[in-house]
Amino acid sequence: MKKLKMIHKIFIGLVSGILIGALLYPFKENPIVSKYILGFIFQLLGQGFLRLIKMIIVPLVFVSLVNGTAAMNDVKKLGSIGIKAVLFFMGTTALGIVCAIFGANIFNPGKGILIENLEQTKFVAKEAGSFVDVLLNIIPKNPFKALVEGNMLQVIFFAIMVGIVLTIIGEKGNRIKNIFEEANELMLKMVEIIMKLAPLGIFGLIGKTFITLGWSAMKPLAAFIGVTYVILIFHALVTYQILLRTIAKESPINFFKNILGSITLAFSTASSAACIPLNLKVLKEKFNVSEKVCAFTIPLGATINMDGTAIMQGVATVFIAQLYNINLTTNDYFIVVLTAVLASIGTAGVPGVGTIMLSMVIVQVGLPLEGIGLIMAVDRIVDMGRTAVNVTGDLVCSLIVDRVEKIKELKN
Repeated sequence: MKKLKMIHKIFIGLVSGILIGALLYPFKENPIVSKYILGFIFQLLGQGFLRLIKMIIVPLVFVSLVNGTAAMNDVKKLGSIGIKAVLFFMGTTALGIVCAIFGANIFNPGKGILIENLEQTKFVAKEAGSFVDVLLNIIPKNPFKALVEGNMLQVIFFAIMVGIVLTIIGEKGNRIKNIFEEANELMLKMVEIIMKLAPLGIFGLIGKTFITLGWSAMKPLAAFIGVTYVILIFHALVTYQILLRTIAKESPINFFKNILGSITLAFSTASSAACIPLNLKVLKEKFNVSEKVCAFTIPLGATINMDGTAIMQGVATVFIAQLYNINLTTNDYFIVVLTAVLASIGTAGVPGVGTIMLSMVIVQVGLPLEGIGLIMAVDRIVDMGRTAVNVTGDLVCSLIVDRVEKIKELKN
């Protein structure tokens, strides 16, 4: 087992959970099955893994966001390059998740199956507050209370404020920046350790799902993967290419022909960070992008450009809401978009963190976190596609910023 890659271990956990859960489905009323297998083994593994995820959400988001925002001192140095890159990343992330929400509501991947049999506390629909209240509630009255209670929008707002101030005070804040950088390494290592337990967690979560629902649980899994990939492909082939063609005047065919290696690497590793060296090489050698542009946009994109992750979060949120027959309000969707866009600033470009960010979005709109079990079961399959989209976005942004800056220089 030690020689197996994580993807293989997760696949084993997934298949084992499906098979054992489906085989025991006819005997779910048996006292031994219900008490010891469902109530102890599956419950302990699945819920234990979810608790670990809950444990890491707040500190991970806070630390990584402070780091991501504090690193914006490069924006001051690079001026318009940094501003254009940040606006591009945030804008396309927002476009991606809006497309995901619309697409998921059109295809309805979560409809057709009941989750009522799962042990869940009853969901009570909350009254929709006004739009102004939603905006005001982003600002914490007490940031420490927000951290303790896990109010993620307020945590995100406070973290960004800390990062901005660290940038403003410059060298005086270097000692604090170093502390946050070390804390970020600590959080990422903790995430790595937690994700090593993912096969067992997935085994427990998917096993409990199948022992409760049987093979009927496969329908929403297939639907979720299909809808997510449809929207990911649409974003890569339509949204990005319209921007690339109209602004950078670049041929989409030539573009994809030259970035095929980067997309393949992103798809196989599910890591934006792992693609940074190859992306820099491709941009310089194939597209003649200047060093000052790609040296900034590619590392920045690996940190804050999470279009694919945002798309997954949008589809997953609608998917889980439909599974539990919960109607999300317009304000809920606004919170999903805003949370995903802001959280993308601090989402590290390593496998697994996107799922933790998804749990943050789900909790923020009051959906049952247990619904993430189905998403986790197929997360790696989706993760490969969304990472490929993220990396494609990094390359598109670099090309657009470079071409716009060169036109600007010619005019001057």
